[in-house]
Amino acid sequence: MSLIVPTIRGISLKNCSFSLNFTDRVNSLSSLAFVPKCQPAREEDVRMLKHFVNTSGKICVITGAGISTESGIPDYRSEGVGLFATSDRRPVSYQDFCKSDKTRRRYWARNYAAWPRFSLFQPNVTHKWLKNMEDIGKVSCVITQNVDNLHIKAGSKNVVELHGTGYRVVCLSCNNKIDRFVFQEVLNKLNPDMKASCEAIRPDGDVDLSQDQIDDFKIPPCSKCGGIMKPDIVFFGDNVPKQVVERVQNEVEEADSLLVLGTSLTTFSGYRIVLQAVEAVKPIAILNIGDTRGDEHAQIRVHGRCGEILPMLTDDKS
Repeated sequence: MSLIVPTIRGISLKNCSFSLNFTDRVNSLSSLAFVPKCQPAREEDVRMLKHFVNTSGKICVITGAGISTESGIPDYRSEGVGLFATSDRRPVSYQDFCKSDKTRRRYWARNYAAWPRFSLFQPNVTHKWLKNMEDIGKVSCVITQNVDNLHIKAGSKNVVELHGTGYRVVCLSCNNKIDRFVFQEVLNKLNPDMKASCEAIRPDGDVDLSQDQIDDFKIPPCSKCGGIMKPDIVFFGDNVPKQVVERVQNEVEEADSLLVLGTSLTTFSGYRIVLQAVEAVKPIAILNIGDTRGDEHAQIRVHGRCGEILPMLTDDKS
């Protein structure tokens, strides 16, 4: 595969350093239980990726679950450590959630028990690096497939949440939206005797509960119309809203290049962003531990851990 890098004059990173403080380093190393094992990236690959970032103008970035694993949130597909590799349980589908009161009760009971811990997860090195790159005008937009709100917590401003967010709840009938923390308080009042430990959280922000706990759990209807309340997340089997798709298309079109971080691009909603960049002749670089669906379209392909490699790109010692 030939190396193609953009020649558009961009913002120089020569004097831009991104160093990790002691807390960042400790957190980065202590939250790797859900990160697949990988070999250190080749120095040549790191140099090529650094050149890609340094010579690009505005970079549109796609992120996936592979960046949040370094914050301690497990993903679905990582080899050996993802949910699909360690469990036969599968996430709730949109169709099942809509048609089954039993499914909704199970989902909300588990999500309710996990929320206090899930909401405490914090941004890691990758989220902070992207925020820093946005601050200097290098990253124009972050399109994330994650629903964990970590880019927002890190301070990034122009974030497109491709699959929605677990931090908001929406009515399926009238589209009434409320903050997830507010919804948690409503659930608290309806389920004052609910006791649940939260030791093994799952990628979609829930935990295992006993059947008795699920059967007794109460969920409220929409306060405005009495409709079904659902997390504002694109479930498996659902579609990304048209306005989100259009916004993504505009962001990719206006950017000079595309950087893919921590995602296998298995879902088509993510993969089609790469296809759009290909059609628009935008240079593409991919950084991910495992293989991705978009590898054949990338001019630069680096295998490695995002939190380890990205700081090297703005470190004058690299």
